Amino acid sequence: MAKSRPFLTAEWRYLVMLNYDVPPGLLEPYVPAGTILDLWQGKTYVSLVGFLFQNTRLLGCPIPGHRHFEELNLRFYVRREVDGEVRRGVTFLKELVPRSAIARVARRVYNEPYESRPMRHSMIPPASSGGLPSRVEYSWREDAGQWGRISFIPAGPPESLVPGSEAEFITEHYWGYTRQRDGGTIEYQVTHPAWQVAPAASTAVEGDLETLSGASLATFLRGGPTSAFLATGSAVTVYRPVRIPIR
Repeated sequence: MAKSRPFLTAEWRYLVMLNYDVPPGLLEPYVPAGTILDLWQGKTYVSLVGFLFQNTRLLGCPIPGHRHFEELNLRFYVRREVDGEVRRGVTFLKELVPRSAIARVARRVYNEPYESRPMRHSMIPPASSGGLPSRVEYSWREDAGQWGRISFIPAGPPESLVPGSEAEFITEHYWGYTRQRDGGTIEYQVTHPAWQVAPAASTAVEGDLETLSGASLATFLRGGPTSAFLATGSAVTVYRPVRIPIR
C-alpha cells in the first residue's frame, strides 16, 4: 500500500516505556471500530510512555517555539488485518504535551485525546553522543498544582531488539488507530528504524494517576510495571490519517 503524505516529522528520543499487564475487559470499551486487541503471549498491555519531541516539523515546516518539547502518553495495542497484512498499531487513552497549539492540532486532525499541561524533564547526567543518561525523568503539572512524574534508571547499555521479545512487541507497532466522534476510525502510519532498548534498574511513577488514567487503570499503574525499558529513539515520520472502512 502506498503511504499517504507525511504530516509530521520529528525525532523521538529517550522513551521511558513502563508496561502493565491488565485485564482485556478494561480496554475493550476503547478499542476503535475495525480493530481488535493485540496480545503478546496472551497478555494485554497498557504502556505509560514519556519522551522528547525534537526538531519537529509540521507539513515540512518548523513551527517557532514548537520544535522541542516533552510528551507523556498512556496507550494500548491493537491490530487490523488488510488483505492478509497484519497492521499492528497503538491507541491512546491520554496524551500530554506542554504546547497548546500542538494539542489543538492533534485533536482537530486526528481526534487524539491530547491535553496541554506544563511539563519538564531532567537527565542525569546530560546524554552524551552515543550514550544514555544515568537517570531520566518526565514531569507534568497536575490540576492541584503538584507535579506528577515518571522516572527511569537504566541497568545497562542499550541493545538491539531480540526478535519475538516483549520489547520488540511494545516498540514495533507502526500504525495508529483513533476513534472518531461519529464512531468511525482513522488509521495513520508511523515509520522509524528499530530502536535499541536498555533494561531498568529502577522506575517510579508518582502523581494523580486516577485523573491521568481513570480509577481502574490507576490501580495497575500504582502496582508497578510488568516490564520497563528505555528506548533510544530515532527520527520518525507520521503520515496523514485516512478513514478505514468498517464492515
